[in-house]
Amino acid sequence: MSRKGWALFALVGLLWGVPYLFMKVAVDELATPVIVFSRLLIGAIVLVPLALYEGTLRPAFKYWKYIALYAIAEMVIPWSLITNAQKELSSGVVALLVATVPIWATLFAHHTGDSTAAHRTRIFGIAIGLIGILFLVGFETLNDVGNIRALIQVLVASASYAYAVNMITRKAPETSGVAINGIAMALSTVIFAPFAFTHLPSQKPSNHAVLATIGLGVICTALAFWVFFIVLKEIGAARASLVVYPNTAVAVMLGIFLLDEQLTLAIVIGLPMVLLGSYFASRKPSTPVIAR
Repeated sequence: MSRKGWALFALVGLLWGVPYLFMKVAVDELATPVIVFSRLLIGAIVLVPLALYEGTLRPAFKYWKYIALYAIAEMVIPWSLITNAQKELSSGVVALLVATVPIWATLFAHHTGDSTAAHRTRIFGIAIGLIGILFLVGFETLNDVGNIRALIQVLVASASYAYAVNMITRKAPETSGVAINGIAMALSTVIFAPFAFTHLPSQKPSNHAVLATIGLGVICTALAFWVFFIVLKEIGAARASLVVYPNTAVAVMLGIFLLDEQLTLAIVIGLPMVLLGSYFASRKPSTPVIAR
């Protein structure tokens, strides 16, 4: 990988590790629909014109049905669940659970006929990752039984992320990611608009909450998605998918140093197991797998 590739990869790892910090700050004063709507609106304002400039917006519309489904599975469902779960869970735990996306992606790939998903390396990764999830959920539930609902919400969101990517790559191949996500964000903004306007805060939120929400939209959505698609072109999809690992590390560290979150036993045990499991689950075999 070139220096430019490494730099872009590291930048995306940072940009997508920060949203958990911003969400944790904003969710104390703003309702989930307001936060998600703001994030989607800012993202759409940046990505839609960019797709227009690239000339990729119009061709993408022929897949509008699949993009609408992608919007629900990639943005509406997970962003709502994850933002809401941060009322109960630390940003580090949430990021750690989201790092299971490669595990769910492998399971979906196997279900849709990808023979490489059944490779023993991937099966090993799935097993290790699921054990890590059980440790994480178990320890967090011991600390507070009320956390179980929030934990389930993040796991559902992670599975939804994996399904969305698996579906759109099969149904809309060779379609610009900028166009797909720009359209998806615009559609999701329309869906969230009525909920956002009925959940506006009764009093003016603090500057911290406002800036965190703006940062979530500008830095973690618009800028992060834009840079990620540059990374895809620079280093390829396989390597770019590994960005989930530095994301998690950044989120955990920011939570500890900026939000005074504790480095719990759940994170100490669950983090290496989930990351190791996700790594092996997302690996492709070096030799072709013969279907039997």
